[in-house]
Amino acid sequence: MNPVNVSGRAARLIEVAAEQQLECLIVSDRSNIRWLTGFTGSAGTLVISGDHLMFVTDGRYTNQAEQQMSAAGVEQFEIVTRRSVAEQRAEISARIAGCRTGVESSVIAHDEWSVYASAANVVSSDSLVRQMRRHKDSWELDRIRRAANIASDTLEELSDMLIPGVSERDIRDELEYRMRRAGADGPSYETIVATGSVNAASPHARPTTRTLEDGDLVVIDVGALIDGYHSDMTRSFVVGEPSAEQERWFDLVLASQSAGLERIEPGVSATAVDAACRTVFEEAGCSDLFTHGTGHGVGLDIHEEPFIGSTSASILAEGDVVTVEPGLYRVGTGGIRIEDLVVVTATGFENLTSLSKDSPCPQLLRTI
Repeated sequence: MNPVNVSGRAARLIEVAAEQQLECLIVSDRSNIRWLTGFTGSAGTLVISGDHLMFVTDGRYTNQAEQQMSAAGVEQFEIVTRRSVAEQRAEISARIAGCRTGVESSVIAHDEWSVYASAANVVSSDSLVRQMRRHKDSWELDRIRRAANIASDTLEELSDMLIPGVSERDIRDELEYRMRRAGADGPSYETIVATGSVNAASPHARPTTRTLEDGDLVVIDVGALIDGYHSDMTRSFVVGEPSAEQERWFDLVLASQSAGLERIEPGVSATAVDAACRTVFEEAGCSDLFTHGTGHGVGLDIHEEPFIGSTSASILAEGDVVTVEPGLYRVGTGGIRIEDLVVVTATGFENLTSLSKDSPCPQLLRTI
C-alpha cells in the first residue's frame, strides 16, 4: 500500500499565509499536522517560517516524526526534541520572534497563546489549513471510499440481527468487530444503535442493554476508519411490519434527503442544501422534529468543514466530502435518519454509501 504523499501541501499553505501577510504559522491541531506532515503521534507542534518546517515534540516521538515525515515526502524539515512543555514553547517563541504569526486559537489554551504573544504579533489562523483540507485528493478519496464500503457491507451482513431479543450493544459490538475483520482500523466514531420509542428519538443515543422488540424503530449510525480517514452513514429499520406513521415518517425523511442530494454540486451554498431538506418537513408540518444540522464534511475528522446548516457560510466545491442526513425524532414514536456520504464532483456528486435505502434486510425485516 502506498503511503500518503504530502509533498506540496506546506508550500501551498505558505502561499496562502503570505496572502494574509503572515510570516510564520504555528499548527497545533493534530489532524492539521497529520495532513501537512504525515505524523500520526499525539504530541507535537509544527512551526512554519518561510519554506522551513520545524516540528517540536518530546523524546517519545522523535524517531516516529523523522520516519513518517520523510516517508510522506516533507521537504526541508527539522525535528526539535524538548522534554518539557515550557522548553517546547520557548523554542517556538524563539523561532517566531518579531514575526506576524498565525496561531490556531481554537486549539491552544490561553496561557500558550500568551507565551507566543509575548514573542510575536500573533493572530488567529484557525481556518487556513482546515479550508485547504476540504479538497480531498485521490489518495484520500480512496481511503474514505474503502471505509464507506466496509461500513455499508458490514451493516448489510448484520441485518439479520435486527430481531426481538438482540440488544443495542450486541449489534454495536458485532458491527465494530466485523468492520475490523474487513480491514478497518476501527470504528469511525462511537457507533450509534438506538431502538424503540425513546432511545431512537435521541439523535446521538449511546447503545444500551435494551433489547429489540417487535415494532421497534432502529437507527444505526456507523462508520469505519482507514489510515486516519473516516466514513459516516445512517440507516433506519423497523422490526416487523411498519405502522402507518412509521411509513409516513420514512417517506418524508427519504424525500427530504433526496431533495438535499439533488442540490449537491459545486457553487451551491450549504444553506441551500439545508433549506432543501427542511422545506420538505416544513410543508408536511413537522419541521420542529428535525433537531440537528443537515450535514458536515468528513475526512481526517469525522466533523470538519464544510458544515451544512442554516447558518453556514460555506459554498460547496469539487473535492468536498460531505454527509446529507436529515431526520425526524419524537419521544413516544422514536426516530428515523437517513445519511449518505458523498463527494462533490465537477458536475454534481458521487455517492460513496452503497447500502440500499430501501431493503437491505432479509424478508423477515424491512428497512423503513
